[in-house]
Amino acid sequence: MTEPLALYVHWPFCVSKCPYCDFNSHVRAGVDQAAWRAALLADLRHEAALLPGRAVSSIFFGGGTPSLMPPETVAAVIAAADAAWGLTADCEITLEANPNSVEVANFAALANAGVNRVSIGVQSFDPQVLEFLGRAHSGDEARAAIAAAQAHFARVSFDLIYARPGQSPAAWEAELGAALAFGTGHLSLYQLTIELGTRFATLAAKGELVIPDGDAAADLFDATQAMTRAAGLPRYEVSNHARPGEESRHNLTYWRYGDYAGIGPGAHGRRLAQATERHRKPENFLAAVERNSHGLKVESDLPGRERATEAMLMGLRLTEGVDLTRIEARSGLARAAFLDSEAAARLAGQGLVTLDGDRLAVTDNGILLLDSILSEVVRTG
Repeated sequence: MTEPLALYVHWPFCVSKCPYCDFNSHVRAGVDQAAWRAALLADLRHEAALLPGRAVSSIFFGGGTPSLMPPETVAAVIAAADAAWGLTADCEITLEANPNSVEVANFAALANAGVNRVSIGVQSFDPQVLEFLGRAHSGDEARAAIAAAQAHFARVSFDLIYARPGQSPAAWEAELGAALAFGTGHLSLYQLTIELGTRFATLAAKGELVIPDGDAAADLFDATQAMTRAAGLPRYEVSNHARPGEESRHNLTYWRYGDYAGIGPGAHGRRLAQATERHRKPENFLAAVERNSHGLKVESDLPGRERATEAMLMGLRLTEGVDLTRIEARSGLARAAFLDSEAAARLAGQGLVTLDGDRLAVTDNGILLLDSILSEVVRTG
């Protein structure tokens, strides 16, 4: 493989746990920063030794709340990646941040450390909604954080959560309109989903939390597409919108089924036809690094059929769809092994997908039926 790599770095710590979140995040009274810096660097060196001769085209600091990382640690990881692999000239280096003022105060130092793109977890500007979502910032802090990010970073994205209980189309359109007015080049717009193991799941099971039904959610989705297109930020993935050229290059590596190394607690990776996963619990990760000089818990070979299935499931989320020739090359299988061409032709006739030579894509009319379409066109056995 000669394609550039993506590098994912997981920082597992948060100030508090949000009730909708099922990410690998943990609240701790204290964090030994020196120990964590050393552990992340050791974990990185392990991956670098396995992947020589590759350049890194993107680094993504996710979490948890990576804006709680000391900028010195961020700088050390970036420098280590550059020393081990070399960064491409246009390497995208993204860090997720919360809008809290204490974290925003680090923006200048993070930019100096090498971060050139920030993704802010705004979720909403409404104080009641923020309280409902368990967020620790105010609407004013969110607005100030976006402005500060735009002053320090070349590229800025932020997240909003919609399709919340009782949310009307008019209310969402007003909120989205205010978000678009900031003029950022990227927005991630997620419908609220109930994830197993979260506090929201417990409330939903009791009937105390009811999210919009399918028709209402579809109306909100359609309004979202119309407004973002009109503002010049069309959807390029199910929930992600960008001005052309401002797409998240790191996430495109995932969706296009490129190789990526994952370091830090719970981080997943795909490299050398293998799936990797690190120990999730912070203390277990540190112990593994101390013991083995890496935090790996799982390192398993991925058969060609599984690689093809993953590539189809990930790639068909993209507006551009999938390159079937690329999936054949990545999996070693002929497309007949992973694509039901008759189902694809039938769905194309219904206007739900397009099949143009080697390119299969889900249309705007089909995207709300994505799960059903995947079950029909992707051969898994």
